[in-house]
Amino acid sequence: MLSVHGRKPAAVVVEPVAKLFLKMGLTPNVVTIVGTLVTIAIAVVCIPLDHLFAAAVLSGLFAAFDMLDGTMARMTTGGSKFGATLDASCDRITDGALFAAILYWLVYVDNARPIHVVACLIVLVSSQVISYIKARGEASGFKMVGGLIERPERLIIGLGGIGLEGLGVPGAIEIALWILVFGSIFTIIQRMVQAARQDTKARFTPDL
Repeated sequence: MLSVHGRKPAAVVVEPVAKLFLKMGLTPNVVTIVGTLVTIAIAVVCIPLDHLFAAAVLSGLFAAFDMLDGTMARMTTGGSKFGATLDASCDRITDGALFAAILYWLVYVDNARPIHVVACLIVLVSSQVISYIKARGEASGFKMVGGLIERPERLIIGLGGIGLEGLGVPGAIEIALWILVFGSIFTIIQRMVQAARQDTKARFTPDL
């Protein structure tokens, strides 16, 4: 939802930074790659070492690079197919790294109950499935707009849980994971229904 409705409010902050980066000679693809590498490094270093609050704050800051590269592209060439593919691929990698690091923390640091480990695995897999359904649906000609849990919501809830746990709130990560489990499953069903309805409408609407 935030990926659809949150762009205009965020533009007030993002656009000046994007203009600055362009003046510095940076390209959207460079910003994408740098943001991805730094975000992965923060996740796989800070979270397993139990520096949870630092991980949440730093990951949140560098997650903004995901908006910067797109804004920079629109300000220059309007974006390219390769840039869009690179951006989407890096998003999947950073999501995987974040929840893999959380999984490591649950198993080796928190000694969490197996059910919470399963929840993290579900979020890890479903985050990729949600994005794939959208990509495959759009490739099939469907209009895949919105969804209860998209990447911005997933990051806010996940990093929020990490940050609160780091501040001493017990069980915050587990609560965040279960919210994401149910929200992600709902989103998968939501998008499949969306695709099915459009397919049915296309097949049974007579050509004029």
